[in-house]
Amino acid sequence: MESRSSKRGRKIRKSRTSKEIRNWLDLPHDVIIQIFLKLGVIEILFNAQRVCSLWRKLAKEPQLYRCIDMRNPWQYFDPCNFDPFRRMARKAMIRSCGQLEEISMEYFGTDEHIYRAIGKSKPRSLRAIRLVSCYQVSDEALIDIAKENPLLEELELIFCSFMTETIATVGQYCPQLKSFRINCTACIYSDPAEAYNEEALAIAASMPQLRRLHLFGNHMNNTGLQAILVGCPHLEYLDLRQCFTIDLKGDLLKKCSDRITDLRLPNDSTHGYGYDTSIYRS
Repeated sequence: MESRSSKRGRKIRKSRTSKEIRNWLDLPHDVIIQIFLKLGVIEILFNAQRVCSLWRKLAKEPQLYRCIDMRNPWQYFDPCNFDPFRRMARKAMIRSCGQLEEISMEYFGTDEHIYRAIGKSKPRSLRAIRLVSCYQVSDEALIDIAKENPLLEELELIFCSFMTETIATVGQYCPQLKSFRINCTACIYSDPAEAYNEEALAIAASMPQLRRLHLFGNHMNNTGLQAILVGCPHLEYLDLRQCFTIDLKGDLLKKCSDRITDLRLPNDSTHGYGYDTSIYRS
């Protein structure tokens, strides 16, 4: 007569066997699409689509490429060779089939990618553009994509080199801009007169609907900050970390604290910032 322990062992082995033969291909297609969305564009193109023919087919679904985020791709490619990034970005934009809503690039972005983004999105459909160290994107290209997408709500320009006039023009073309990030490398000036307020004045004059403003490392002084408080009355978040030319105290500090729900001060911690926090001296 078979013992209870042997029956139990057989059940356990059967259970393990049933788990081992479970096939990912049996998952409903909409579930696989949701998994792909969690992976992101780089992981889909570099790994997921290579698993099998079904996944390769599903990896071409346009909804997967509404938000193309190709920041920090160094774990996949040689950071000294941008060509693979550029080819992958082109492929992703083609697969978006006009559904592109957000585009994020780091280092490798060029004017070609900006104009492809214009061509691969429905008119006025882009909601967010994020560029990190994209020195090959020209002022003209940024203005053109802003002109074609007046409903843009979020713009990030991190360690980029656009002219002040370009920032003002983008703001005028995109009156619904809610979040703007223009971060640069912080500098401590030996002469406070070296402060640079032009960017702050351009923001104040052209982006009245801002709710979130990141100015990490900006070189403005109190004049620029006061202009922003006047020109951007709806601000809820303001990042002034490493803005060392601002003398934030007294009435100005109180005005900022009373007006801004989430305020980051010049000497606040940079933990979680995610980019270079080096400080230069002049």
